[in-house]
Amino acid sequence: MSLPGTQPIPGVDLETTLRAAAAGTFPAADGGVSRAAPWRVGVEAVIALTGHAVLVVGEDVPDERLHALGVDGFGGAHAPRTALDLAGRGEIGILDALLVAHGTGGASAVVERVDLARSPRARHADQWRTEVRVYGLPDPARTALATLGRGIGGLLEVGVEATDGSADTLLEGVLALVPAGEVLLASVSPGNARSLRFFLRHGFRPIGSVQQWHPDRRDGALIR
Repeated sequence: MSLPGTQPIPGVDLETTLRAAAAGTFPAADGGVSRAAPWRVGVEAVIALTGHAVLVVGEDVPDERLHALGVDGFGGAHAPRTALDLAGRGEIGILDALLVAHGTGGASAVVERVDLARSPRARHADQWRTEVRVYGLPDPARTALATLGRGIGGLLEVGVEATDGSADTLLEGVLALVPAGEVLLASVSPGNARSLRFFLRHGFRPIGSVQQWHPDRRDGALIR
């Protein structure tokens, strides 16, 4: 078995790769890496699956730079120096577990809450996702919310913020908004064990890990 070295890094379609992983089909666990085009301008990422990693970076990043960073599918792509170098001066997000579930369709107990669209949780979602909508309970006095937008790989991604006991209702409501069988992602910090258990309890399954950043490579320097 050979590890990545100086060979050209193959390209993949990230959405297709993640949909396949959600269905239980993963890339070969051979330590290899692939690269994919960013799904949103100004957002890049590294996604690690079992024994394989996908580098979501712009065309200005040559394969040689990735090789020099020592990226591989056995953890090297998540080495801190990888994100530090590729983000440059840009903001780096936290390392998350990447979870997947499927929509259930049908009636939903949540409604769109435009009054919560400027909340910190909603603003955070806007930084990384597109077409973000904010949902909550019909009672305008309740400020717990769930966001639903186009996130990693252009797939639907959910986030939940609730301290009033309504988290289960919110997530079940979002799952009902998503067509039955459609892929739904969630990114959860492994250290947030309560949140991780919450998503697992609702049928989400881990398929990998992800770290995102807003690149700012104006100096072009490689960190050593």
